[in-house]
Amino acid sequence: MSDNTTNTSQTPTTAVNPEDVVAQLRAIRQTIPDYGQVPVATRKTMRAAAAVSVHFVNASINTIGASSTVQTAVGRTPEDLLQESTDVARWSAVEDELQAMLKGVAATNLARRHRLGLTALQTYGVTRQLARKPDNADLLPHLAIMQSLNRFGRKKKTSDQNPSPNHVPAKTIQE
Repeated sequence: MSDNTTNTSQTPTTAVNPEDVVAQLRAIRQTIPDYGQVPVATRKTMRAAAAVSVHFVNASINTIGASSTVQTAVGRTPEDLLQESTDVARWSAVEDELQAMLKGVAATNLARRHRLGLTALQTYGVTRQLARKPDNADLLPHLAIMQSLNRFGRKKKTSDQNPSPNHVPAKTIQE
């Protein structure tokens, strides 16, 4: 029985390799209308206008529909703006789904890195124990490499090995 309750109505699929997923995402990207990256500086300038309320947008569409002068001035028709408003709503569902997928892929990779790291740390611990016996001397070079690369259990280097002249050692209690 599967723990995945969200996939109960679908037929099970075989796992794909990451390269195939990347190729599929790139192919989908080519079919998205107006797809493109926007530089950070440009995004910052776009945010204020992009954040106006839906009610304000609807009022402006109604105003354009009520005045041909305004329509001519802005160069957009109410029908065009209504379609763009619908597109925004529909593509926001795609955006939400992609964000959810990204979070799922990131969580899955975190679990993979955790399993890998945990196994590496367990290997280090077992190797340290085994290398204490002369029979396992062949593990010593491997242990030395792992010790040099292990960032866990190391004391941080102090920036100043010599105490400052103003440093007064703590008094010891004498009995």
